[in-house]
Order: sequence, then structure tokens, then C-alpha cells
Amino acid sequence: MILTIPRFSASLRRRAAHLAVAFVLALAVAPVWAQKTSLSQEKRGRLESLVTRFQYAHSVPGISAAVVLDGKPVWSEGFGVADMENFVPATSSTLYRLGSISKPITAVAAMQLWEQGKLDLDAPVQKYCPAFPQKEAPITTRQLLAHLSGIRHYNPDGKGDVPDDSARHFGNMEESLQLFANDPLLSKPGAEFHYSTYGYTLIGCVLEGAASQKYVDYVHNNVLVPAEMYETQADNFFAVIQHRTRWYHKDKSGVVRNAGVLDSSYKIPGGGLISSADDMAKFASAMLADSLLKPATRELMWTVAKPSGGQPSHYGLGWFITDKFGVHLVGHTGGQQGTDTSLLLVPARRASVVVLANLDDANTTPLAEEVLRVLLDLDQKGP
Repeated sequence: MILTIPRFSASLRRRAAHLAVAFVLALAVAPVWAQKTSLSQEKRGRLESLVTRFQYAHSVPGISAAVVLDGKPVWSEGFGVADMENFVPATSSTLYRLGSISKPITAVAAMQLWEQGKLDLDAPVQKYCPAFPQKEAPITTRQLLAHLSGIRHYNPDGKGDVPDDSARHFGNMEESLQLFANDPLLSKPGAEFHYSTYGYTLIGCVLEGAASQKYVDYVHNNVLVPAEMYETQADNFFAVIQHRTRWYHKDKSGVVRNAGVLDSSYKIPGGGLISSADDMAKFASAMLADSLLKPATRELMWTVAKPSGGQPSHYGLGWFITDKFGVHLVGHTGGQQGTDTSLLLVPARRASVVVLANLDDANTTPLAEEVLRVLLDLDQKGP
């Protein structure tokens, strides 16, 4: 059920909603909780100011942010609230839907299995996921990781996808495959870049076959626990999960309301995990320290994949790759009902920024980039 403001007059409803948001955003002036930091007081103040201004400008109820410097988490804070109705403060340990930032985590799990010799990245996916039907040409896990498989993303008209505001629960990867498995490919595998969250659902099935265990169990034991990401987990819509934020959406008139229903069980590997700013900073630290993968494997992930017939993708194996502010960046963004997220890493500087917001379409990427620029004293005019 979607909760809304009680049915007073339209003007009173708008006024009440705006007052509630104003009260919530006032909490951002004094961040709720801050991790011990080696950052200067001046730089901390600049980071807090950046987040606070962004939060006010976009009417975001809650934001949590964290930064990594010299390979270590050095600062994290929560701003505003995780629950507008009960005025629960957002902290650096508040759990947000990651959206597509789930993809790098899944990619790490796949590359671990490749390192162990349990997963052949270039074998047809049916070797590990026989439930997926044969196509006109073989699809490999390497192509899936790089969005080169030709498998579609969500349809613009929603036809064949899970309807908006649906609480339909999918019990396993095989059931999730039914949403897209029989659809025609958009292009020959390997030929063109077509971003696809469904492709990562298929990777989840592949991982289960290669690891001989459930996706969530393998990722928990081999990625999350080694990185000390103890609160990160699948976003179980029906479970009671401590510290999980509520989800918000801003309507056309600018009123912040509860976001629509989303059971992400059909896309856990590509968009169904929840995590905190603190946990994601630990993930970034683990990546920068090569504690989850060998250095050569990490570099393979962070190398742009080349479609055989299309334009360059700016995507490696589970990560977007670009150059900005004069530095080489890897990372990912995410967005779905009630969330907008950004994760940026600068490998050469062993630095990272995490920004998580509980308002969909908040566009946190410019904020993450500005936090990174301040953190590393980067030139805004750099390429």
C-alpha cells in the first residue's frame, strides 16, 4: 500500500508536504553521525556543505556519503532522515537500495570464480545455466558482464516486464529468466553495447551453476564477508530489515511522496542489493587493496570492452570507465524506485566516493563528482 498525505485540500496537502520536507532537510545542517577522520576540518566542512546544498536544492529526504583516501575509509556521514513519517535520522550505516551498483559486486563474484577455474568466461552460458534457451549465436559470461550479449533491458512501454508498483516475488533465478529468456536478441552477441540488467540476472544463474550454491550465499561468503560488508544483503521487500531507509519519489508538483512498490527479487545480481555508505566504502577499499581479486584480474575488469561492430562502450566487466578532472575513473551509478546512488573510484589515487540517496531521480552523480574533486583537489577544468 502506498501511503500519502491525508486528504485535506490540495493547497493544504502541498503546504504540509513542503513543511515536512523543510523540517527534514533542516536536520542536514547538523549531520547525524560522523566517522573518525584524518581529513582536515576545513575539508570536512566543505564536503558537508556540498551534500547539504545538494539536499536542499533537490528536496532529498536522506543522503549518506563516504569517502576513501589512501585506500582507507576516512569520512562518512548521514544527512536528513531515513524515514520522514517517524523522523528517523539517516546515518552512514543506513541501508539504501543500491540499484545498479549491485553490478560491480556481482562482477567481482564472477571474476573470483574465473580465478578459481570454476567459471569459463568464454563458454556458452548454458554450461552453467541450462535453463536459459539457446540463441542464434552463443552468449558468454564475458559478454554479459560487458553488456555485449544482445539481451534487452527494460522495454520502454513496460511490455513483458514486471509492472510498476508490483510486489510479485520471484523465488529463484530460473523463474526470473522467464521475463526475457525467450525474447529476440537486440544484436549478435559481442557486436554492440546494450545495457541490460536482465543480462545480470542471467549472470546470477551462471554463478549459481559455477559455484554450486545460491547467488546470495556465494556473494555473502566470498565478497561481502571478506570485505567486512556485514550489513549488505538482498533487498527482501517483505522482510523486516533494521536500518533500511524508506523510499521516496517527488511528483510533478515537487511534493515528496512514498515511492512505488518494488520487489527486486527478479534482478538481485543487477539491481537488488541494499547497502550503506560505510559498507560501500569498505567495498571500494577492498577493490583498491586487491583483497578480493588479484591485481591482474582487477585490471581486466577495469579495461574497456570492445564491441566487434558498435561504438566504444566505456564499460569494462561490471564497471563504467572514464576520464574526468584529469584522472582515470571507474565506478557505477544506480537508480530505481526510492533510490539514487553513485560510486566513484580513482585507482591511481587509491580514493573513492560513495553517495546514496533515498529519492529516485535525485541524480547523485554530479554530487559524487564534486565531492571527489574537493577530496583530491582536482581541477574542474581537467578533461
